[in-house]
Amino acid sequence: MKTIIVSNRLPVKITESDDRIELKQSEGGLATGLGSIYRQGNNMWLGWAGIEVESASKQSEIKDRLQEINLFPVFLTQEEINLYYEGFSNETLWPVFHYHPTYAHYEQSYWDSYLAVNHKFKEAVLEIAEPGDIIWIHDYQLLLLAGLIRAEQPDITIGFFLHIPFPSYELFRLIPWRAELLENMLGADLIGFHTFDDARHFISSITRILPVHASANQINYNDRQVIVEAFPMGIDEKKYESLTHDPIVLDNVAKLKENFHDLKMILSIDRLDYSKGILQRLQAYDILLQKNPEYFERVVLYMIVVPSRDTVPQYKELRDEIDKLVGNINSRYRTLDWNPIHYYYRSFETEMLSALYNMAEICLVTPMRDGMNLVSKEYVASRTDNTGVLILSEMAGAAKELIDAIIVNPNNVGELYRAMIEAINMPVEEQLRRMVPMREVVAKFNVRHWVKIYMDRLEEVKQLQASMQAKHVGAATMTYLEDQYRQANKRLIFLDYDGTLVGFKSNINQAFPDDDLYEILDELISEPMNDVVIVSGRNHETLEDWFGHLKIDIIAEHGAWQKHKDGEWTKLPGLNDQWKQDLLPMLETYVDRTPGSFIEEKSYSLVWHYRKVEEGLGELRANELMSNMRFLTDDKSLQMMGGNKVIEIKNFEVNKGKVASWLDKDHYDYILALGDDHTDEDMFKALPADAYTIKIGSNISAARFYMRDYREVRKLLRTLAAKEEV
Repeated sequence: MKTIIVSNRLPVKITESDDRIELKQSEGGLATGLGSIYRQGNNMWLGWAGIEVESASKQSEIKDRLQEINLFPVFLTQEEINLYYEGFSNETLWPVFHYHPTYAHYEQSYWDSYLAVNHKFKEAVLEIAEPGDIIWIHDYQLLLLAGLIRAEQPDITIGFFLHIPFPSYELFRLIPWRAELLENMLGADLIGFHTFDDARHFISSITRILPVHASANQINYNDRQVIVEAFPMGIDEKKYESLTHDPIVLDNVAKLKENFHDLKMILSIDRLDYSKGILQRLQAYDILLQKNPEYFERVVLYMIVVPSRDTVPQYKELRDEIDKLVGNINSRYRTLDWNPIHYYYRSFETEMLSALYNMAEICLVTPMRDGMNLVSKEYVASRTDNTGVLILSEMAGAAKELIDAIIVNPNNVGELYRAMIEAINMPVEEQLRRMVPMREVVAKFNVRHWVKIYMDRLEEVKQLQASMQAKHVGAATMTYLEDQYRQANKRLIFLDYDGTLVGFKSNINQAFPDDDLYEILDELISEPMNDVVIVSGRNHETLEDWFGHLKIDIIAEHGAWQKHKDGEWTKLPGLNDQWKQDLLPMLETYVDRTPGSFIEEKSYSLVWHYRKVEEGLGELRANELMSNMRFLTDDKSLQMMGGNKVIEIKNFEVNKGKVASWLDKDHYDYILALGDDHTDEDMFKALPADAYTIKIGSNISAARFYMRDYREVRKLLRTLAAKEEV
């Protein structure tokens, strides 16, 4: 078994010099974090080689060199780089995912290339993947890859991690190929994000765009459980701590102190991108100097912008704006001995960055939207004397962890300005109070921890899938249930109605029994050893109309009414319905506010249905209703339960656990119970441990087994009811 890491780029930079191949290790956070995995044993890292290589012999040479260090290249043409990477990845996905939809381009040629390149990555993965391998796919350039691999290797273990934000449903739905992206992301077993908000947005998009159901963070898709969770990525904090003692770093620090000895340094490091909030922080710095001339020759903004895609119009325009604003501020405020901004449009070596982290009293990290932002963590890890102030955007994933930073809204230039004033004047004691807990967080939740908890969770997900698959009533379980049925002398069969014996209908009055169902029930009750009980939330009049002519027992309205096959309807003693008049008006306000919802009144319960309501709105109103009515129901000793597109309010005494009283009628050596709703959990829990309890539509249940839908239920009942050949 091996782990195959897959990302758009390999963790090395490949260059050709004098017809020789040269490899240089990448300094990126992902390369550092996953280095410990791909270098072990026969593990591999697969990705684009970073350069266009046309000659087959040169490709073979690069492949051989890379395989020596456990790397496996994918070769892309210049056209693929232009359309798949620069096109769909960076001109369609990047702007939408970073909340700049007006910058997005939806070109069919971009999508076609994106699909083709993801297929190329799939072929490369399958070339080296073997049964039992783990495949860990990274980032937005490969959103289709998990699904493409899953289609050819259904049992393989696949993890996916997105390193940028996932947008809200309203933005994600703008992408024309939204369904295809989501379907293929669900090819993974575990989908990881940096923050809970990203995971929540993903689940919201999944449930509203695809016909899938999510229970908390578990999505059931194609009979597989997919788990969605947040795993905040860390850094190699030991590397940044040890760099503070590096001779090159110490030399750089000495030179910086010589140049900026009397100045408080505010450090800003970003890649050129409209999502980084560079213009807003320059505007805030401008206000700082404009309103506080006493800071002249006391502070300096050391700003590094790493070049990126500056041939693209939006990026070129942004660079021009930065140049103009920096020039404007410097020209207005500089003196003979002082430049307010030291601006560098280039990348820096790690040793120089480490020196700057050590030197800067303030670090300004204010992206408009960012997945995690590791610069903030690198700054904290480098502050070994526990001083320094971090100003951090609330829109960066790191803000969820580094809560002792000065957290700002990057759109609020005034707030940014006030944060700078606070940081400049912060006493050392306050700096220590903030920095010490942040350093503890960065040290504890480092990149090794991130890798470990992700891989551990992926293993748990595979175990969950295996256990859930074992719970499914497949051919072997069906045979087992039938064998036990044939050997039994006395059988008791509990059957829920809606969602179990019939499919789920948007109109509750259309879910009446059909001829096929009547035929199955007739065959079951024709066997003298069988007692059949319908257990439903339906009102007793309806159930009497449908099943009163059959020799079966009926429990209606979740146990409020009962009828034995040879008797009359009886109700639970001590129930009252006086509370309805107090709760009905509130439920009616929710009907007025929620088009498609309606109230069903039963003898001792009220049911608010939202099966016809627009997806998303129904769930929103249901949560709101339960929250607002909780105090009323508690006060009146009522029970409020959420079910399948319903909320039911009833007396506490009323629940399907009352089925336990049926066990006293006779000595049963075969008990079968089937149900699809939350209310059926009471029934499953009330029955003996050796009863054959089956949940329909979900495997998250107290039941021993599960089935997918009412069709599987009917198949099982038909099999059991079939007469044995003599």
